[in-house]
Amino acid sequence: MTYTADPGTTIGHTHLKVSDLDRAIAFYRDVIGLELQQTFGDQAAFMSAGGYHHHIGLNTWHSRGGPRPAENATGLFHVAFLYPTRKALAQAVRNVLDMGVSLTGAADHGVSLALYLDDPDGNGIELYWDRAPEDWPRDANGNLSMGNRRLDLDALLAEA
Repeated sequence: MTYTADPGTTIGHTHLKVSDLDRAIAFYRDVIGLELQQTFGDQAAFMSAGGYHHHIGLNTWHSRGGPRPAENATGLFHVAFLYPTRKALAQAVRNVLDMGVSLTGAADHGVSLALYLDDPDGNGIELYWDRAPEDWPRDANGNLSMGNRRLDLDALLAEA
């Protein structure tokens, strides 16, 4: 028998190993827009949107001063931040670009618009907005038809 998770299950917070805690706090505060909720000495920080205890935990427990992971190493591909509206996504991306951070990719997946970047430690980040489920593209059998179409970045940024 195969176990199926309860449909109310969600993915909670993410903890990232970083090499420089102050640099990581500044990035997630100034570029991503999270608020610092608490620190654990000089080894960890907990950050969130809207006062939640933490969406992102940053720690140097095993990584202080460590190198960026090799591109072909196993580990986190990216952590994703879901924005409630297309406009909120546009505003977030505008801030990323205004802070001088380069995007590593952008796509219209049909079900969502997604933009990609890396934090200073090479952890991948996805900023995305989901279309309403009734607007998701489906094939003739009703299966999702996701893709990697070109995202019109200028049109998105015009909403910021």
